[in-house]
Amino acid sequence: MKILVLNCGSSSVKYQLFDMQREEVMARGLVERIGITGSMLTHRPAGREKLVRETEIPDHKVAIRLCLEALTDSQWGVIKDYKEISAVGHRIVHGGTFPSAVLVNDSTKKAIAELEALAPLHNGPALRGIEACEAILPGTPQVTVFDTAFHQSMPDYAYTYSLPYELCKKYLIRRYGAHGTSHHYVALRAAELVGKPLNELKVITCHLGNGSSITAIKNGKSWDTSMGFTPLAGLTMGTRCGDIDPAIVTFLMEKEGLTPGEMDELMNRRSGVLGVSGLSSDFRDIEAAMDEGNERARLAWDIFVHTAKKYIGAYTAVLNGLDVLVFTAGLGENSPRAREAICRDMDYLGIKIDAAKNQVRGQEREITAPGARVRTFVIPTNEELMIARETLALL
Repeated sequence: MKILVLNCGSSSVKYQLFDMQREEVMARGLVERIGITGSMLTHRPAGREKLVRETEIPDHKVAIRLCLEALTDSQWGVIKDYKEISAVGHRIVHGGTFPSAVLVNDSTKKAIAELEALAPLHNGPALRGIEACEAILPGTPQVTVFDTAFHQSMPDYAYTYSLPYELCKKYLIRRYGAHGTSHHYVALRAAELVGKPLNELKVITCHLGNGSSITAIKNGKSWDTSMGFTPLAGLTMGTRCGDIDPAIVTFLMEKEGLTPGEMDELMNRRSGVLGVSGLSSDFRDIEAAMDEGNERARLAWDIFVHTAKKYIGAYTAVLNGLDVLVFTAGLGENSPRAREAICRDMDYLGIKIDAAKNQVRGQEREITAPGARVRTFVIPTNEELMIARETLALL
């Protein structure tokens, strides 16, 4: 069975085609700059040279058609006909209270649209991707896999906010979390590496990148997670402020004369390490600036490290101990400096990493120091494979 996995952003489409008999990627690619100048397709068939095609791509329907044309191209393709695609799995960032993947139908699409306000950069484009597939691949089953679904196992005291209960029920206000597909994948992989069932382990997974979240996993389920009603909550991130005193919101709106939309833009796009450093939202730039003695870059870095430490400590308490710590995503996989800073002086929790083993980027490795009680891993995430697996399981 061949499954196409799509991840649609506001101006991009990432795709991978899997042969699920062997769980192998037949081809992967990226369409970028949809609807703006310089749009292009980069298609990578497994084991062969890549194809780069620059062309006008006005919308997601054209983008997905280009993906499918590349997959079936006589020179660059890996299948002969669209009909070889058994199903399409879509990554959906915000799925509300959907507890698992579901088949696409009218009610699914309606729910995704209604949740767009909680993930405006993701849900709308994902819905356009679904509609494009319905037009281009009529009759092919489509499955939505939600980043929020893994976190639906949280106990009520972990997801409920201390606001008037009636308002929370009326407006569906609760902690939803994000990155659930990634957290679930790396937790399962860590359990394989440890050689125990996931439901017998206490695990903390750190998905660290421009968007970051940390999850406590107990009995094989998400028990608590740092992102909240939206992906704005939790750690300091690339451009997001993370946790702040909520009174700051109304204070700044009054002092600066900001509208709700402007305040939302300030917290989501102008804050985080970008806002503190005044330089960049890219942690690589922050590291380079620190090395040159930039104090604001150093402050932004230290704030990020401090918030990550706090969540790991808090979640160790929530879990009543810790067996496994996992680092994943762009920063978690590729920054030895970030992992070292976060794990420094945490041996009281049983966390200690080996400096030599920690010198790894983008590769799976255990980095636990000899004698440490908690086993620490770097595990590259694979959300696309997880989506393909869930799509196959549902079908």
